[in-house]
Amino acid sequence: MSFFSNFQSDKCPGSISGNPLNGMCEKVCIQAQKIFDACIKQIQIENYTLTLTDQVPSDPTYPLTFISARSTTSTGNITNLNVERLADKPGCARVQATVSIPVEVLYTDANGVEGSAQATISVAQDVLLFVPAPSIMPYQVTAEVSAVCAEGTFNSETGTFSVNACLTTILKVSINVEILVPSYGYCAIPPAQDYTQEVCTGFFELPLYPQGKNCSKQ
Repeated sequence: MSFFSNFQSDKCPGSISGNPLNGMCEKVCIQAQKIFDACIKQIQIENYTLTLTDQVPSDPTYPLTFISARSTTSTGNITNLNVERLADKPGCARVQATVSIPVEVLYTDANGVEGSAQATISVAQDVLLFVPAPSIMPYQVTAEVSAVCAEGTFNSETGTFSVNACLTTILKVSINVEILVPSYGYCAIPPAQDYTQEVCTGFFELPLYPQGKNCSKQ
């Protein structure tokens, strides 16, 4: 079982029915990431050059034929970060950064052997975000990312791929904090339900011997 597999308990996450104050028993301090602001940008870039590294196998036979490329992590790498607070917009700042997205590239070589390589897509961000006032604990700017490349061509002279990519980038301003929240107490953890593949379902339900009327002489 799991929280959402017909496990009946008022100590499990899920929708609230009735008075939401019923069962609330304490205020607890939890450690969490408080998001002060966030924004999402989805763009399509064309003819972006992917420089290949860590190729497997390491000595493919050129030319290569592109299959696909996809991000390998949801966490982007932020460099060249610059935060400029705006005097005419209190609490607001211009946030500039370069967000790099690691991707895995799949291809076949001239002999039809499948291979893979690592590459990076880097995009510039220039956005407005709310930035909290200075404090002992500093805020951080992070990026959640996703990239998919469905089309690409190989450049034999440079050993690179030129791709069209669909990118999603979410920039966040956050601080790890201790925050006080109302609580219903500890969760009730349901027992695990092992997965089994019922390969005999439908077979064991068959009758042991064929059913039907016997032939009778007319």
